[in-house]
Amino acid sequence: MKALYWDGRSLKLNAAYPSPKPARDQALVRVRLAGICSTDLQIFKGYMGFRGVPGHEFVGEAVEGPAALIGKRVVGEINYACGRCEFCRRGLGRHCAKRQVMGILGADGCFAEAVAVPARNLHLVPDGVSDEEAVFTEPLAAAFEILEQVEIDFTREVLVFGDGKLGLLCTQVLALTGARVTLIGKHPDKLRLAKGAGVRTVLLADWKPQSADVVVEATGSTSGLETALGAVRPRGTLILKSTVANRHSLSLAPLVINEITVVGSRCGLFPPALDALAQKKVRVAPMIEKIYPLSDGIEAVAHAGRAGACKVLLRN
Repeated sequence: MKALYWDGRSLKLNAAYPSPKPARDQALVRVRLAGICSTDLQIFKGYMGFRGVPGHEFVGEAVEGPAALIGKRVVGEINYACGRCEFCRRGLGRHCAKRQVMGILGADGCFAEAVAVPARNLHLVPDGVSDEEAVFTEPLAAAFEILEQVEIDFTREVLVFGDGKLGLLCTQVLALTGARVTLIGKHPDKLRLAKGAGVRTVLLADWKPQSADVVVEATGSTSGLETALGAVRPRGTLILKSTVANRHSLSLAPLVINEITVVGSRCGLFPPALDALAQKKVRVAPMIEKIYPLSDGIEAVAHAGRAGACKVLLRN
C-alpha cells in the first residue's frame, strides 16, 4: 500500500509499504481522509522520537474486524491502552503507561491507505456528518477535554491564545458554555473564522494585556506559554494545549505568587465531539485550506507547515 514514512530524518512516500495485518482485537480501516496537525509537524522536528507512518486524525471505512463495523464509516481514538492497568480500569486508557499512540508512539498512523486500530477505539460516524467534518473528531475531542477538566460557565472570562486549528476549535467549544471568550491570534483571516461562533477576536499586535479567569495556551510555540501565563488572574487557571519539541525556559514564580492552577490538557472523549458535529454546534469545514492526494503527501506536509496555514487534509 501507499504510505508516508518518517525515518527520523526525512519524510518519504513508500508506494509498497507493508499493509497492516490487524490483530485479533483490531479492525482494518481504509482511510478516506486524514488531517495534518501541529503535533505531526512537531514529530518531524524530533518530538517523541517517533519512527514510522505518522498521522492520527482520520475518517475511514472499516473493511476487516467485528461484523458490526464492516462497511461503516468510523473515526478512532488514538491511544491503544492495555485495558488492565489502574488507569484503564478507571476509564483513563489515554494515560495507560503501556499505551501506544497512533502515529506518535510505537504504532503506525493514518497517513496511509489503511490503518489497523483496536476495535474498541472506533466510533461510528453519524449519517449527517460529512467526511470533511468527521476528520476533525480527534482534535475536536481534545478541545472538549477542557470541559471535562475545568468548570466553565457564563460567569467566566476566557482568553484563548493561538488561532491555529486547535485554538479555533477550543474557542468554539468554550463559547458553547456561555463564557465570555476572546481569541487572540496573529492572522486576520483565521480570526474571521472564529467570529461566527460569537466570540471576540483580537490581533496579538493590537492586544492590550488584560487578565482572565481561564487562559488557554494553544499557540504551538515556546513563547506562547510566557504570554499566556502573564494573562491569568490570581487564583485563575492556565490550560496548556501545545506540544512542542523545543524546551521551555521561563520563571515559574508567578504560578506560586498568584496561586495559579495549571492544567495540562490532551486527548478527549469522542462522543461529545461527534454529537457536536451531528448537531452542527461547531463549524469545522471552513477551516479546510486544501485537500491533497496521499501521493502528494510530502507537498501537503510542507503546506501545513507554512506560517498561518489552516487545515490541510490527505485524501485516498
